[in-house]
Amino acid sequence: MGRLDGKVALISGGARGQGEAEVRRFVAEGAKVVFGDVLDDLGKQVADELGDVATYVHLDVRRESDWAEAVATAERTYGKLNVLLNNAGVLEMGTLTADLALDNYMRVIEINQVGCFLGMRAAIPAMLRAGGGSIVNTSSTNGIAGYGGTLAYTASKFAVRGMTKNVALEYGKAGIRCNSIHPGGIDTAMTRPSEQDLGGISEADQATAWDFVPVGRVGQPDEVASLALFLASDESAYCNGAEILIDGGMLAGTVNPFARA
Repeated sequence: MGRLDGKVALISGGARGQGEAEVRRFVAEGAKVVFGDVLDDLGKQVADELGDVATYVHLDVRRESDWAEAVATAERTYGKLNVLLNNAGVLEMGTLTADLALDNYMRVIEINQVGCFLGMRAAIPAMLRAGGGSIVNTSSTNGIAGYGGTLAYTASKFAVRGMTKNVALEYGKAGIRCNSIHPGGIDTAMTRPSEQDLGGISEADQATAWDFVPVGRVGQPDEVASLALFLASDESAYCNGAEILIDGGMLAGTVNPFARA
C-alpha cells in the first residue's frame, strides 16, 4: 500500500531535478500526479514514462490562467485535488547596488514568490471541494538566513516561508495544512557550481565544492522528495505551519560559506 494511495497531487517545476524526483516519488507511492513546467519536451518525456498516473501540463507559474488549467486538469482527469507542491523556482545571483538589475530581481520574485501565491490561490478551492488537503511550499535555507549575492532569491524565499504560515492559520480548520521545506546544498542544475557562481565556490567536483556541509556531501533530489512525501501524506496530519530544513546541517553553525565581504 502506497503512502499516497487515493491522493491527487499538483506539482510545479516537475520536468527535471528536484521536481522530477518528487513527481516520480509521489507516483511510486500511489498518487495520481498532474505536474507542470515550462520545459515542455522534458516534462512530456517524464509523463510518457510514467503512464496514465501522471499528466503533464504547460505551467508558467506567473500566469493565473496556467494555474487554473492545471487545477482543472487534475479535477477533470483524476476527479479531485488533495496535494499542492510548489516547487518551481529560479536563482539569480547579484548584489543590491552592483549587478542586480530590477528586471532580474522582479523575474525571481514573480516566479518564486508570486508563483507560489498563485498556486495556492488556484488550488485551495479545489482542495476545499475535496474535503481538505496538504500544501507543501519549497522555500530554501535562503528563507531562514541571508546569503551574500543572492538578494532576490533570499527575498523570495523568505516570502514563501511567511505566506506558508498565513495560509496555515487561515485554512487549518478547513482541513488544509500548509508547510514549507527549506533545502540547501542539493545537487540540481540550479545549484551546481559549474552553472552558478555560488559566492566564489570553486568549480571543482561536487564533493569538494560542498565539503563545507556538516554531513560531508551534497544532498540529492530524492532526499527532498522524501520530505515532501511525508508532508503530503497523512503521516504528517498534525504538521501545519512548520518550516523544515533539509540541508545536511548547513545552518546548524554560524559559518556562512556564501558570505561576501
